Amino acid sequence: MLSVSDAEAIILNLVQPLDRQRDTEVVDLLTADSRILATPVTSPLDFPHWDNSAMDGYAVRYEDVQHSSAEQPIILEIIEDIPAGYQSKSTIQPGQAARIFTGAVIPAGADTVVMQEKTRRQENRVFILDTPKPQEFVRHKASFYQAGTQLLPAGIKLNSPEIAVLAAAQCPQLSVYRRPRVAIFSTGDELVTVDQLLQAGQIVDSNQYAIAALVKESGAEPLILGIVKDDPAALEKVITHAIAIADIILSSGGVSVGDYDYVDKILESLRAKIHIRAVEMRPGKPLTVATFPSRDAINRVSTNSPLYFGLPGNPAAVLVTFWRFVLPAIKKLSGITEGWEPVFLKVRSHDELRSDGKRETYLWGKLHLIDGIYEFHKAGGSHSSGNLINLAQTNALAVLPMGKTLISPQEEVQVLQLVNE
Repeated sequence: MLSVSDAEAIILNLVQPLDRQRDTEVVDLLTADSRILATPVTSPLDFPHWDNSAMDGYAVRYEDVQHSSAEQPIILEIIEDIPAGYQSKSTIQPGQAARIFTGAVIPAGADTVVMQEKTRRQENRVFILDTPKPQEFVRHKASFYQAGTQLLPAGIKLNSPEIAVLAAAQCPQLSVYRRPRVAIFSTGDELVTVDQLLQAGQIVDSNQYAIAALVKESGAEPLILGIVKDDPAALEKVITHAIAIADIILSSGGVSVGDYDYVDKILESLRAKIHIRAVEMRPGKPLTVATFPSRDAINRVSTNSPLYFGLPGNPAAVLVTFWRFVLPAIKKLSGITEGWEPVFLKVRSHDELRSDGKRETYLWGKLHLIDGIYEFHKAGGSHSSGNLINLAQTNALAVLPMGKTLISPQEEVQVLQLVNE
């Protein structure tokens, strides 16, 4: 049985990011949010596009006002008003100034802006009541970005700031990585769909819905393959189909050591290499991770061999193993160059946290900001791998290392943050 850290290292080493040549598509800027940029972006525009004012005030020559004060103000003639979007036709001469507004182009001859709060106007004259700094409140052309250099690198997620930059740079279309395709199916004769009437001994397949939602949240595309009965032929058929269409395959159930758990046997029959069979964690011990030999199966969306995750059947274990192992794998696959690793924080525990110490243990709960310090509040109720109910509204997993049996209230604990950008 592998440690959690060893399992993580194996999984992330197996992940091959999408290919920049084959696995990209062009999208409009308005639909590019949350996508992964596939190629670096440059712009033919300087930022700012021209010297402009950072303040409402007066454009002046510094040498004219370098000795001004409230007691002995310098008086300048106002020759023009320059609003934003207007190109001045004048050149500021000695003894002259132009009324200027934020964002407006600095007129020829001027090199400094005096903010209006440090002036007094009388008709076409302005009294400069303080000495500005040289070039004060002037945003110089290309001081933020020089045309032709890299504006944004490949491999970043496009959030609202990046979208704003690309819009300002007049980039209406972008090359982004396609969304990773994740095949999802559940196994077990006891499972029924959400709209079926429950019979004795049956269970609603909540895992399929949970995994599909998690896959969407990760930016990938879920491919729902449904419920597969505990029948080797049916399981082999759906796994073979998943190999042909997906980058990652996620099954839940069928990977423990029960008489009807066939997944590992079928993987072996398909000549898969099984890299992980169990992990020293609670919940989530029965975890299968495998790869397949062929990289050129018919109708594959990528030449990379898909990565197979056989997740446990218990619903809490499914979510914990997804957050711990599958989510980083999807992020790395998606083309993100950094930031795909799990995010751990050291915080204060509000509650007593207990474990038997035999395996690395994950307890779910919620982070609260108390007096500027994050505090972990354990979810109430049972932390059984079969209890899905108290996972609702949680946003963090407290991690008790192997050998650690107790964390007292107010003691520091490491948590896995579940909601992050």
